[in-house]
Amino acid sequence: MKFIETNIPDVKIIEPAVFGDDRGFFMETFRTELFNQHCGERVFVQENHSKSSNGILRGLHYQTENTQGKLVRVTSGEVFDVAVDMRSDSKTFGKWVGVILSAENKRQLWVPEGFAHGFFVTSDSAEFVYKCTDIYNPSAEVSIKWDDPSLAINWPLENHKNPLLSEKDELGLAFSNAPTLTGF
Repeated sequence: MKFIETNIPDVKIIEPAVFGDDRGFFMETFRTELFNQHCGERVFVQENHSKSSNGILRGLHYQTENTQGKLVRVTSGEVFDVAVDMRSDSKTFGKWVGVILSAENKRQLWVPEGFAHGFFVTSDSAEFVYKCTDIYNPSAEVSIKWDDPSLAINWPLENHKNPLLSEKDELGLAFSNAPTLTGF
């Protein structure tokens, strides 16, 4: 596995070694020892799997309690995946990283605790799998507006068409009004 630096040092792209032939392929998607060496020691307590259609944007989400680190990957289709630094004491506070994750490139993204996370489906549909370092706590969840101008995320929207959002994400907070996180 390769651990690739991004412009935010704590966010990592993880690229597996894929061994394939005419029968299919094999890849190791996670090994505790390697992950801890490159990303810091974590224990994952929950794993989730979602499916979304083309044009759906989920996020930008984070929790103020039970703050979750997420190791994310796509098992079918393709997404543009984004992590936004919400740690007010960080040099990269308010900065974002965006990467294409797909079943084809088999990359993963490590989104540490203290980051908001979201993704936009660029294929017909996508299945998204992610391990979390803490449990989902809906009472502590925050949603930031996907198109907040102070973040200026360069989402790959087709023909500048707005994405499909949940009601929760339609009502997302401006970045300037969102609670910040410390101590990470």
